[in-house]
Amino acid sequence: MKILAIETSCDETALALVEAKGGLKSPKFRILKNIVSSQTAIHAHWGGVVPNLAKREHLKNLPILFKKLGKPKIDLLAVTVGPGLEPALWTGVNFAKELHKNIFPKAKFIGANHLEGHLYSFLLSLEYKKQKTGIKNLFPAIGLVVSGGHTILLLMKSLTRWEKLGETRDDAVGEAFDKAARMLELPYPGGPQIEKLARVGDPEAISFPRPMLNDKNYEFSFSGLKTSVLYYLRDNPKAKKADVAASFQKAASDVLITKTARAVKEFRAKSVLLSGGVAANKSIRKELSVMSYKLKVNFFVPPIKFNTDNATMIAVAAYIQFLQKKNRPIKANANLNL
Repeated sequence: MKILAIETSCDETALALVEAKGGLKSPKFRILKNIVSSQTAIHAHWGGVVPNLAKREHLKNLPILFKKLGKPKIDLLAVTVGPGLEPALWTGVNFAKELHKNIFPKAKFIGANHLEGHLYSFLLSLEYKKQKTGIKNLFPAIGLVVSGGHTILLLMKSLTRWEKLGETRDDAVGEAFDKAARMLELPYPGGPQIEKLARVGDPEAISFPRPMLNDKNYEFSFSGLKTSVLYYLRDNPKAKKADVAASFQKAASDVLITKTARAVKEFRAKSVLLSGGVAANKSIRKELSVMSYKLKVNFFVPPIKFNTDNATMIAVAAYIQFLQKKNRPIKANANLNL
């Protein structure tokens, strides 16, 4: 099955052409095209994504990117319908509707969940491609989805059945990274800048709090950690920024790793699946990999280019959704969840 996927949930305009086969028992994907047009330089001046600017750029970029695909023959057309910024989502939805009407009228048409795209991106990992035990032997699994808008811990009972164990009660971990970066006067986007600066800092220099670390649940909270950084910088104006970045990153990471490890043990998981934009953080990737090795479970994380927003993961989610014969309205839903 050949899939054309469109992703415009935030500030990345992305299209992908993917060949999928294997069904739910052994899904496999061949990436024919993966095109992403970033708007980072445009939003950097504002220190964050401006929805109407993102919409304007999507409207400009979508026809340009589509031309780069040539004249593909497809079986399935998929577009992200949420969650995300509503003005941005509508550009992708409306563009996809025009394509379906005028160019691909015979193709199946699916509205995909952006978070399911992240969740299923483990199917693009090198580890998944190498494994030979069969997908059913990877479950139960603990899925950790970490991004600028979400921090969610899931118990995946199978590829298509999961239960949400917990999520953030306030700021997502990626949002906390961006806000801490702003306090440190680092360029946008803040997450990668924190990671870069943390490499030359001491992660033990400052004892920032680990919110909800010892609570007997799988909920998260990062607003208190963010506020601690604010007060520390206020009270220590000459503090080494690298130490602040490293200590902040360690505090956030400790919470993610500890709660994931606890879930692995409680539910006797066979695998850990890491996804979302924050999964591009090499320190967090490494710590979760080491934790998984110690607990003798599989660890799956896609290549970094598939952690950040892209349309290939939307094609993967759409394929799984199509196989389940699941339909959702093809209209923007900014608050769509797992």
